[in-house]
Amino acid sequence: MPHPAIAKDNVAVITGGASGIGLAAAMRFAADGMKVCIADIGADRLKEAETKLSSASPAGGANVMTSAVDVSRADELVALESAVQKRFGGTDILMNNAGISPGAKMFGPLENWQRLLAVNLWGVIHGSQVFAPHMIERGRPGLIINTGSKQGITTPPGEPAYNVSKAGVKAFTEALQYELRNTEGCRISAHLLIPGHVFTGLTARGRTEKPPGAWTAEQTVDFMIERLEAGDFYILCPDNDVPRSLDERRILWAAGDIVENRPALSRWHPDYADAFAAFTKGAS
Repeated sequence: MPHPAIAKDNVAVITGGASGIGLAAAMRFAADGMKVCIADIGADRLKEAETKLSSASPAGGANVMTSAVDVSRADELVALESAVQKRFGGTDILMNNAGISPGAKMFGPLENWQRLLAVNLWGVIHGSQVFAPHMIERGRPGLIINTGSKQGITTPPGEPAYNVSKAGVKAFTEALQYELRNTEGCRISAHLLIPGHVFTGLTARGRTEKPPGAWTAEQTVDFMIERLEAGDFYILCPDNDVPRSLDERRILWAAGDIVENRPALSRWHPDYADAFAAFTKGAS
């Protein structure tokens, strides 16, 4: 059965909604007859997305709203929540999806770290803190979906700031779900979306064609909705290269670094290459 929040005339708000996974989710919700608000930066991108959403929605533009929002600024999310209430009456689904990956090396410019954390982590915190209280007050079934990353769990070398931001999203979303399920009368649940390799503007890195190993944003959203219907909190997405079985082994190995007192990030340590290969054998 579909999740009760995903229903005709219900309201979905999606940050980072002008492209990628966010737009794919908005298109799916719009096609299902939901009222959709996408928040993002860039007037041209928002206008282009609005046209697509209006075409997908049975009600056309009447059920589509766009807003230029910088999620790193709590005041802009407060204004967004108020505008959605005024236009559509409230929010049933919040998807904190906005994210950036400008490259922030360990000893790189401080402003790169600050901007990345402000969007990827604080954007999720701001969105949840601003929208959740009013969603709870409505007394209706609802969803808060926060976009994390496998990099926030296995924390591979190369993008430390991005890893830190997504590890924070994981910890925050776990705490949010605990809070929601222990709030009397609350019918809202939180979920952590953990995409695999998805071909989007964020991951394209100059490529114009989808690599064979990547999923499309639409495939990711289809999987997300399937797992929401199943009640999953951790929505761990596979892709065309990595099945769930291999993800599981990688995650278990990362946790094992602590339990076994191995060197940090031992998966990438030459002394543990053979042990890791043996641990994951048969899972790919």
